[in-house]
Amino acid sequence: MTKRTTTQRSTKQTTAPLGPVLGTRALNRATLDRQLLLRRSPLSALTAVEHLVGLQAQEVKPPYYALAARLEGFTPEELSGLLADRAAVRIVTMRSTIHLHTADDGLTLRPLVQPARDREVNYFRKGLVGVDLDRLAVLARELVEAEPRTMKQLRAALGAEWPDADPQSLAVAARCTLPLVQVTPRGLWGRSAQVVLTTLEHWLGRPAEPAASPDATVLRYLAAFGPASVKDMQTWSGLTRMRAAFERLRPQLVTFRDENGVELFDLPDAPRPDPDTPAPPRFLPEFDNLLLSHADRTRVVPPADRGRTWQANTVYCPLLVDGFLAGVWRILDDALVIEQFTELTKAQCAEVTEEAERMLRVLHPGAPYDIRFGTVIP
Repeated sequence: MTKRTTTQRSTKQTTAPLGPVLGTRALNRATLDRQLLLRRSPLSALTAVEHLVGLQAQEVKPPYYALAARLEGFTPEELSGLLADRAAVRIVTMRSTIHLHTADDGLTLRPLVQPARDREVNYFRKGLVGVDLDRLAVLARELVEAEPRTMKQLRAALGAEWPDADPQSLAVAARCTLPLVQVTPRGLWGRSAQVVLTTLEHWLGRPAEPAASPDATVLRYLAAFGPASVKDMQTWSGLTRMRAAFERLRPQLVTFRDENGVELFDLPDAPRPDPDTPAPPRFLPEFDNLLLSHADRTRVVPPADRGRTWQANTVYCPLLVDGFLAGVWRILDDALVIEQFTELTKAQCAEVTEEAERMLRVLHPGAPYDIRFGTVIP
């Protein structure tokens, strides 16, 4: 009997070497620097919005507070002017939420995230039985380009075409299918106006543009939020399957690890300050992208404080002290009230008060607000 032998092929896979570890404070300072929060930047509002790849804008005021915390010499009139001149727009993009973008980014980022908006429509299929989505898109475009419409008006008009469909599902399908922009005066500082919609192309008087490339968007994300993992970028954008873009870019990036061993990517020349770099207090608006754009938020939010900026349907504005979430704040009729999560030192209280006074001078000049420290929230 002859003995048969088998030759095993090597299945050893080559993997990229693991980079050095970046601790939580190192990630914190790097991200704050990219977010213009270590020191106020002289950038214009338009350039800052472009660098930050947009600002969360579910409500009117948050983008103004976001830029007041980041820019030297910012005035709310500057951002209002950009919206009034249609150099900036309010549109659904990342994570299916309203963002304030430059007009150029609105035209290229919205088609980039369109696959996520298409998936969102599937959640409302039960209310869209018998609805031709292509026909809905054509009709909705005709409606809002003939005259900007509120969501109520859009629901009513679409419901007349499909009376058996769920009106809310029809409106959501229109919002997901078309790049609908909120027209001014919505979004202007000191002006109260309901949401009225038309298409982005109609509002800007410009044709649609090709989607931004995934690779270019990864590079912009890292410039504003890095160092970051693939999952971080997916959390920020709402996109999936972004690993391929990172792998294509790997030769031109540097890599690190966080304290849990997760691989982080970064631009070679991006700032990574010393972890002991001072980080002044900052008053941020609710839903600021700093707190929402990473799968692992511990670079800004201590684990014990996760989820403390919202309760039920109430969302609070975060206060950063030493670069980390340290409390929340709100403006009442006559006072800015600060509620800290831990007892602040006398020096920290003085710094927080100084920053509060500055913010009030920029956004509420002449308003008779007191600055009050509430009880420590356990």
